[in-house]
Amino acid sequence: MRRLGERLDLSKALVYHSDAFTAVDRRRPPRECGAMAYGIRFLADGMLGSLAKWLRILGYDTTYYPHLEDNEIARLARAEDRVLLTRDTGLLRRKGLHSLFVESELLEQQLAQVLQDLDLQDEQPFSRCPVCNTMLEDVPKHEAWGQVPPYVFQTQQAFRLCPACDRFYWRGTHWRRMLQKVKELKP
Repeated sequence: MRRLGERLDLSKALVYHSDAFTAVDRRRPPRECGAMAYGIRFLADGMLGSLAKWLRILGYDTTYYPHLEDNEIARLARAEDRVLLTRDTGLLRRKGLHSLFVESELLEQQLAQVLQDLDLQDEQPFSRCPVCNTMLEDVPKHEAWGQVPPYVFQTQQAFRLCPACDRFYWRGTHWRRMLQKVKELKP
């Protein structure tokens, strides 16, 4: 086991536990990796809002509460058994947390690090609301009438709705750009 402050070996997925961390070998099947199993859930701290949004876009259950204090973040991560994504070394020292220190301040590098260090694949891209993290629901086209711009209604056939915040989503040009960005981030 390594202690905080020692150089980290990023050739393995790192999940920090309280004041020390365990490196999980990415060559092992995901079911044997504890927190690395399919269905991993994240909590992003206040410095990682854009990362939280992009993990949601990829389909990962990622909560983000920018106004919570460190104690509340730690309590919530423990209670919901979430991997805490943080740039705060103070949070890494908290006992009973599974956390990953996000090294970069740049979104592309943050996302690439999380995907690579935890050996993640696309969960179910575009299945969660990037704003509130709720699973999106397919809705019939007629329900989008008056809720989306007229041109979008005329040119799109499939719509998804966030039942929590009532936002409509469709596969427009922004969707193709987002999909391309995701492909570029993969190793």
